[in-house]
Order: sequence, then structure tokens, then C-alpha cells
Amino acid sequence: MTAPASSLGRDIKVMGLVGAAHWASHFFQLVLPALFLFLRDEFQVSYAALGLLTTLLYGASGLAQTPAGFLVDRFGARRVLLSGLTLASLSTIGFGLVQSYWLLLPLSVLAGLGNSVFHPADLAILTSKISAHRIGRGYATHALCGNLGWAAAPILMIGLAQAWDWRVAIISAGCLGLVIVAAFVIWGDDLEDAPAQSANTESGGKIPTGRLADNVRLLFSTTIISCFLYFAFLSAALIGIQNFGIPAMVDMFELSLAEAGRGVTGFLLGTAGGIFIGGIAADRTDRHDRIAIAGMTTAALFMAYIASTELAAATVLTLLVFAGAASGITTPSRDMLVRAATPRGASGRVFGFVYSGLDLGSALIPLALGWALDQGRPDAVFYSVAGFLAITVLTVIQVRRQVAAA
Repeated sequence: MTAPASSLGRDIKVMGLVGAAHWASHFFQLVLPALFLFLRDEFQVSYAALGLLTTLLYGASGLAQTPAGFLVDRFGARRVLLSGLTLASLSTIGFGLVQSYWLLLPLSVLAGLGNSVFHPADLAILTSKISAHRIGRGYATHALCGNLGWAAAPILMIGLAQAWDWRVAIISAGCLGLVIVAAFVIWGDDLEDAPAQSANTESGGKIPTGRLADNVRLLFSTTIISCFLYFAFLSAALIGIQNFGIPAMVDMFELSLAEAGRGVTGFLLGTAGGIFIGGIAADRTDRHDRIAIAGMTTAALFMAYIASTELAAATVLTLLVFAGAASGITTPSRDMLVRAATPRGASGRVFGFVYSGLDLGSALIPLALGWALDQGRPDAVFYSVAGFLAITVLTVIQVRRQVAAA
């Protein structure tokens, strides 16, 4: 599971390239949601119909993520990562070209298939290539770049759409992804890895990719299922803020579109700052469960307060920043908990399956929250976020018990 010692320069290069890919993955996830108000006017559809686009994207990603993990273990992470990034970029360009809402549906599925490769491929590369004493900061960099991608999407997409056109904004986003593909092709030779199956053959790895019974026993163990559920509830919370936070704040607090966009960006920048702190903490403690429990509890309390209180715009922004920071501090520790539960030679499969929980939660909740907004209940967005964050605490407790007993 741990990487051999390597130079600081190589570690930084690996972190940078993988982080850029993860930035693009998260940026693409919010390309359409950031423009929901524009798309609703353009195609004359409801929020529930727009939520279906998100459901299809994350549903396809969730179903494909575990198979993507097997592909990573069999064929190597770099090849799989490049294929997914290319597909996600081209699908995003397609979003900006279509003339009908119905054509957005199959493109959402294709974008989801492209999105499915990132977590198993990224984390397999980091686990195998980064020095063991920097692995916490490697995971933190990965998560930080992803959250910066989320944070950039509302500002860039709304800004470009208001300056030019929503189609120009979306096509520009897709082209940016192709630039990152080119960077991988030019500078990414260090990320080429031997497939885990051949490595297992040489080193006597415990979990060969081809044994169905072994894989089922591994992926459906109590520990791995608990990790899966953690990510499912976490993503359900995050999708509420990212996809429906803007219209919810416009309705609840009478904010302008720009103010609401800054609120979501503030939450995501707060998350990014928390991740930076959390990466340092994760390398200095083995009680990652305590960090995760404290951070998620705090974030849930902030969200519940927003849902239940009439607030000024500045107060909403401040609370969202603090909630994001509390949640972000937990991110490197959560990855360390998954790493501790993963057998040698199975990182692609385990990371793929566990992180498919992110897509499951993201796929199931948009239709419900879109319906709630259509019914005039924007507060349901923040109440739901608070509840889902609180539930993650229970899964962390279960993971800690199982890892400690192993």
C-alpha cells in the first residue's frame, strides 16, 4: 500500500498533475448546476428536470466507478485516468452545443462515465507514487484541488455566462479539460504504473483481481461498507449546497444571484482552507476518526442554524465559510481511514467502490431537493445538508471500531 521513498520534486510533480485532473473533475460536476437559472429560462424546464441531469451524471459515475477501479488495478491508473478526463471534457463541450434539453440527458450519462475514473485512478497513483511520510499531504492536495474546482465553477461559469453567453462558458470549460489532458501526455510519464495484477503475481499480493469471491468478501465487509455509506451521506450533503444552494439562498434570504454564488464559493473556499489544515493534522495523528467526528458535527450545526434563522447576506456567507472549513478539515483524515482499511494490491477496487458512494448520494438527492424548491421549501436544502452531515458521524465511529479491531 505505501509508496517507496521518492524525491520531493517528484512528489510535487505527481501531486500537481493528479491535483489538476481532480480539479477538472470537480469543476465539470458544477458546470451545469452553476447555470441552472440560465438553463431553466433557455429550455423552459423545472428544477426537478434540471436535477435529473445531475442524477444521471452521478448515477452513471456511481455505477461505473467500481468497474473503473478494477480497470485501474488491471491496466494501470494513468491510462484509465486519461481516458476518463478526455470523455468528460468532450461531453462538457457537447453541453454547450445542444439545442434541446433532451440532448443534455445522454451527454450527462457520458460525462458521468468520464467522471467515474477519477477517484480510483487518482488515489491509486498517489498511494503508489507518493512517499509514505507525505501521503497525508498528498491526499490533502488531491482533495484541495477538487474543492478549488468546485469553488471556481460558480464564479467562472456565471461570470462568463453574464459577460458573453452560457454556451460560451460551457464550451470554454470543456476546452480547459483538454488542456489538462495535453499536460498529462507531455509531462505525465512518471505517473505510468504497473498494473496491480502483475505486481501481485511478483509479490504474493493478497487480493488478486480475478477472484470474484475474494472481491465480494473484500468490498462487502463491514468496514468497507461503512466507508461507502460515509461518502454517500457526505455527497448528499455537498450536492445540496453545490447544486441547489444558489437558488435556495435567493429564495430564503432574497440574495442576488451574484451574492448567492459567492455564498457557495465561500463554502467551497472554506472547505479548501480546512483541507490544508487537515492534511497537516492527518500526518501528525493516527486518530483520524476524532478529526472526522468533530468536523462533521460542527458543520452540521452551522447548516442547521442557517436553515432555521433569518440572516443577513454577510452572516450567511460567514457561516458557510466556517461550515466549509469544518467539513474540509476532515477530508484527509477520511482518506487515511479508507487507506487503513484497504489491503495491499486492492487500492483501485476499494477506492473505486468506496468513492462510488459519493456518486450514489449525489444521484439520489437532486430530484428530491429540486422538487422541494419547486414546492417553495428552500429551507429543506439546508435542513437536509445538516442531517446528512450528522449521519456521517455514525459511519466514522463504525469504521474506527472495525479498523481498531483488525
